[in-house]
Amino acid sequence: MCVGVPMKVIGSEGIAATCTDGERIELIDLSLVGDVPAGTWLLTFLGAARDIISADEAEKITAALNGLRSIMQGGDLGDAFADLNAREPQLPPHLAAALADGKSTA
Repeated sequence: MCVGVPMKVIGSEGIAATCTDGERIELIDLSLVGDVPAGTWLLTFLGAARDIISADEAEKITAALNGLRSIMQGGDLGDAFADLNAREPQLPPHLAAALADGKSTA
């Protein structure tokens, strides 16, 4: 299983960018997202950018990853998933539409 890691672009040229997650610096392949300016947040997997994300989304993903790291080291989650705890579960749009049309599996 791959885990996406948010990384901020420090500089880019062509299909590669120098990025940081705050602890390390990596060269990231931009083939799937195109050239991006410094300051852009990317969701990266195995050295390649898969998506351009907002700073807010990067912060939430980083908090979740830090919470999971803490659990794996015997700690607790803290407020790592506060954004999820503060709302009710939501169906994906296609399932919400089916439910609104009275469709079910039963």
